[in-house]
Amino acid sequence: MKKLALALAAVAAFGGQALAADMAVKARPAPPPVPVANWTGCYIAGSVGYGLFDNETSGTRFTPAVGATFITSAPVDYGGRGWLAGGGGGCDYQFGFGGGGGIFGTGQFVIGFLGDYYWSNMRGQRISLIAGDLFSGQEKVDSQWAVGGRIGWLVNPNTLTYVSGGYTEATLTGVGNFFSPVAGFAGAPLGTFLPGRTVQGWFLGGGVEYQSGWIPGLTWKTEYRFSEYNNVDRFERFTALGAPGAPGSLTGFFTNDKLFTQTVMTSLVYRFNFWGAPPVAARY
Repeated sequence: MKKLALALAAVAAFGGQALAADMAVKARPAPPPVPVANWTGCYIAGSVGYGLFDNETSGTRFTPAVGATFITSAPVDYGGRGWLAGGGGGCDYQFGFGGGGGIFGTGQFVIGFLGDYYWSNMRGQRISLIAGDLFSGQEKVDSQWAVGGRIGWLVNPNTLTYVSGGYTEATLTGVGNFFSPVAGFAGAPLGTFLPGRTVQGWFLGGGVEYQSGWIPGLTWKTEYRFSEYNNVDRFERFTALGAPGAPGSLTGFFTNDKLFTQTVMTSLVYRFNFWGAPPVAARY
């Protein structure tokens, strides 16, 4: 009886294995595709930041009677600082060199053009050349705008590092009147002002932009930018506040100014794509 029971158990086990082998194996569901960052397309951005400016200036006096110009002050640097806010936009194109990985892998580069405009509150004090340190006034960089391009390298599919450069202009408000901070003259106006000006130059910058993937098309970037502007001559003029000359007439003094600015801006960027999928996919 024991031998019969063992034989029946062996037959049952063998039959169960054969039946299991004949049954179709159910395939596991395929994992969802890994999203690939797309950097080809256009974008708009809103930005805030902080900046510094430096003005290299020297003063001269022109005397029409002798037709000569005399240097009245050695070169002086003065500057200021403050916040900026604005926005801009641009378009990018993602590309690569052939296939494979490495730093020249498929889709690991981004090139594009950009434009932006910032309102500025960068301000500082400057002295009057007529009365030297006795009188000073406040001047500020009122706005900056720029157009240019950038080229970047994707550290990973979601993180772009880049350099940028191009043309820029800045507008300064000038000094409405020079007042004395010196004891005995405190609050006294000099009766001269310095008109505002717009200057042209170039900029060079660099930054990082990141796609989190939480909200499609939304990225965040931070950029440092250095700008240098052309030399300009600025003529001091008389006001109507007791100055000896007619209001608006030249005092005979002017400055030669050269402006530099440094800014750090952080931006929230919304990116959209008119052309559908990118020409190459970032798979590195």
